[in-house]
Amino acid sequence: MKKIGVLSDTHNLLRDPVLDILKGCDAILHAGDICREDILDLLRPLGALYAVRGNNDSGIGKYLSGRLEFDIEGIRFLMVHNRMDIRALPEDTKVVIYGHTHRYAEEWEGGRLYLNPGSCGLGSTPTMAILEIEKGRLSVRKITLPCGSAAAQK
Repeated sequence: MKKIGVLSDTHNLLRDPVLDILKGCDAILHAGDICREDILDLLRPLGALYAVRGNNDSGIGKYLSGRLEFDIEGIRFLMVHNRMDIRALPEDTKVVIYGHTHRYAEEWEGGRLYLNPGSCGLGSTPTMAILEIEKGRLSVRKITLPCGSAAAQK
């Protein structure tokens, strides 16, 4: 089984609970608005890292693409920061990851998953998601993170 951590909109804030969850993941998908390179530096050792440029990533944006297409365990992914930026969607895409709105959304349309993990950096209710792939089957788990003193800033 492959376990994939999905996050977005950290906006310079990588909470300890997020790092604890990601330590058990094989891959990490970050849908943009990272804001600082050192956030990526903390994520890289934890698993295969896929990240796209968000609208607030001007400082690190030159290193990141605005769109990524990739496969994990034979499942085709497309990742962007803003869902409105999807112009063409390859037919074989099974999972679309996006962020930007800071609101969790999980929709299945025509056998395709559209997933916005919400913001795990900013907001009163930080969220992220875990995808699990086992024998070609995909499952999604929403994670609501603790706020306040339990959420340490990195």
